[in-house]
Amino acid sequence: MCGIFGGVLKKGAIAPLIHDGLKRLEYRGYDSVGFATIDAGTLQVKKDAGRIDDVVRRLKMNNMPGSMGIGHTRWATHGAPEMVNAHPHTDCNGNLAVIHNGVIENFMELKEELLNKSHILKSRTDTEIIAHLIEEELKGDISLQEAVLKSIRRLEGSYAIAVISTLDPGKILVARNESPLVLGVSKDGTFCASDVPAMLPYTNQVVYLRNGEFAILDQDGYEIRLVSDSTVVERSLEEITWSQEMAEKHGYPHFTIKEINEQPTSLRGALRLQPQYLGLLTALLDRGREVFLLAAGTSYHSCIAASYMFSRLARITAFPAISSEFIEQYGSSVGVDSVVLCVSQSGETYDTLKAIDYARMKASTVLGITNSVGSTLTRVSRAYIIQQSGPEIGVAATKTFTSQLMVLAQLALRLALMKGKISQDEGDDFRENLLRIPDVVEETLNRNKTHVMDLVDKYGGEQLFVFLGRGISSSTALEARLKLLELTYVPSLAYPAGESKHGPISIIEEGVPVIFLCPRGESRKGIVGGIMEMKARGARIISVCEEGDHEIIGLSDDVIEMPKGIKDIFSPIPYVVPLQLFSYYLAVQKDLDPDMPRNLAKSVTVP
Repeated sequence: MCGIFGGVLKKGAIAPLIHDGLKRLEYRGYDSVGFATIDAGTLQVKKDAGRIDDVVRRLKMNNMPGSMGIGHTRWATHGAPEMVNAHPHTDCNGNLAVIHNGVIENFMELKEELLNKSHILKSRTDTEIIAHLIEEELKGDISLQEAVLKSIRRLEGSYAIAVISTLDPGKILVARNESPLVLGVSKDGTFCASDVPAMLPYTNQVVYLRNGEFAILDQDGYEIRLVSDSTVVERSLEEITWSQEMAEKHGYPHFTIKEINEQPTSLRGALRLQPQYLGLLTALLDRGREVFLLAAGTSYHSCIAASYMFSRLARITAFPAISSEFIEQYGSSVGVDSVVLCVSQSGETYDTLKAIDYARMKASTVLGITNSVGSTLTRVSRAYIIQQSGPEIGVAATKTFTSQLMVLAQLALRLALMKGKISQDEGDDFRENLLRIPDVVEETLNRNKTHVMDLVDKYGGEQLFVFLGRGISSSTALEARLKLLELTYVPSLAYPAGESKHGPISIIEEGVPVIFLCPRGESRKGIVGGIMEMKARGARIISVCEEGDHEIIGLSDDVIEMPKGIKDIFSPIPYVVPLQLFSYYLAVQKDLDPDMPRNLAKSVTVP
């Protein structure tokens, strides 16, 4: 849940590059920041709590000397966001510095051991013990590399670690287990980072470190070894085709609105999946006695929608499961005949990976949908699909959500054809409808920006919102409500509309805004009844409905009209978009930073 960046340059100062790299990783954490560099045999460390630019300016960190160094931007897991808990952490003698992303599960045991050996620990973090473990190992008159490896072998939990030391001042030593770490090579030097966008200004030649691997970086390149026995690992560089511009704001004020507006492009990318991969996942899904759709957060909402798609189109039951609850809820029934389709934007979500490990232990077939090539999910899945969204920097998922839905819709449709549950003509009709969706989303964005801003002006002072939908639109309601919570912190509820009378209706009083998702389809008749129930209790009705749906328009106080013709089974993809806009513009009206909501981080890589 933190961001790591480091580099060894052939010439020039590394500190400004660390600053730039960490800014590109600010979506991973932003409550404190620190740099460590080595120059003329001396280790220098500067760090403090606060946003990256503020801390760097106040401490003049860009002026730190040295052509090699490491930096860290933090999202707190152990210890409050304070200077003493900021990374890097050092040993007692100030000879080495460590940065870390992840959670060391046995740190209390190791901390007690180190305290008994007279080490002085200053922070409340789990990371600091790594520096002191290495210091302790170095007392055995071994090399820095051996000391780091021996220390890492004692760690239990998740980590991406980077170490520098005056004992070997031209190298960065890194290791990875369950937390992402990428290496990059250019003519000017070698880099490491938590994610590719941090390195794109300097190189597009990268290699992904895998679980249980250790690497030594110097100005000329890298060497990868296994943590377990130091065996050398050969792995070629990969070329990243993302341009630097793709990881920047394109002139938008925030990444979030940039990425909302990128959805027509990302959806077209999701429609260009190679047929053999879709075919492989479909065939494996068809073999399962039962199918579990495993995810967390926004990805879980895409799985709820997918459960309707699989049921309606392919006539199979697919169980959407929250990653953190999967083992307790379904663990006893998962087995060799189970298929677990895991959906994760980052491919590194801790709870999802933990559930995957359990499913694999029970001999289940694990499949994946992710946006991150080389992520852990891609390596542990029997087969996987990359959803082709490109980098998403805003913490609140927008384009990755709709791309996930597009991939899942294609799987459901292909499975329906494979099983003979729909005719080829029906399949062609559904396929044509899917192909229209990028254009529909583009039209929705173009026609609704000003109207949504007007709605924000009208309803921006409200203290409660309720989102309701029926059928597959209940997933749209859940995701729209999550965006409002993430970006604006405004309390809100989301329910299947038929459930509203079983409790939620009790909070409805005069003037409460209730947002209904109203695509034409099988569930629309029930939505009319829900609107009437809410109107009778004084609610103000905002409906997202098809253009020209005069019945819904006549019952509503305000409407967002959507282009005609999209089948309701695919409606969550376009219908969530204007509500993403609503949440974004409301956050801006409230003078909040939509790219970095409080207490949240992009990739949840800790338990």
